[in-house]
Amino acid sequence: MTKYARRKAVVVGETAGIGLAIAKRLVEGGATVLLTARTARERVHATAELGSTARVISPDAVEDGLGSDRDVDFLFADAVPTARQLLRHLRDGGAIVLTSPAPPPAAVHTLAVELVPRGIRVNAVAAGCIEAPGGGAGPLPPLGRLGAVEEVARAALFLAAEATFTTGARLPVDGGLSHP
Repeated sequence: MTKYARRKAVVVGETAGIGLAIAKRLVEGGATVLLTARTARERVHATAELGSTARVISPDAVEDGLGSDRDVDFLFADAVPTARQLLRHLRDGGAIVLTSPAPPPAAVHTLAVELVPRGIRVNAVAAGCIEAPGGGAGPLPPLGRLGAVEEVARAALFLAAEATFTTGARLPVDGGLSHP
């Protein structure tokens, strides 16, 4: 599949579950991916999962790994401050998807409005009730099951690549929990 051929993506922040799932889908679609992982163990695991079309580095090395050009199409970040640090690398017309569990709607909207002149869309995936290894049993959302990181990744990629007339949105991916 070459859905993301000739696209460059950066995935930073909390990347053990959702970030790795996003990176996998991007690599499968033909994108070149730069992924951060905090520990050496996480970097080894992610490198094994992603193969040679992805680079897995420590969060401290992101700036060095990107160089100075605006050549990134998609930026997936855990929070607005993380995204702001990397804005100079994002191409005009690119997309940012925030992936923290609860990105504040006002922060998403503010950054989206700020980046409209560059044609950069900013959206967020608000993941909740996602199955985690070793996670405890809590109340289930209205759909009656926990979600998978792959489901969050699909939503994030939709916002990044296909929702081309959407900016400032916060998409709940939580099995209906945020809707009473």
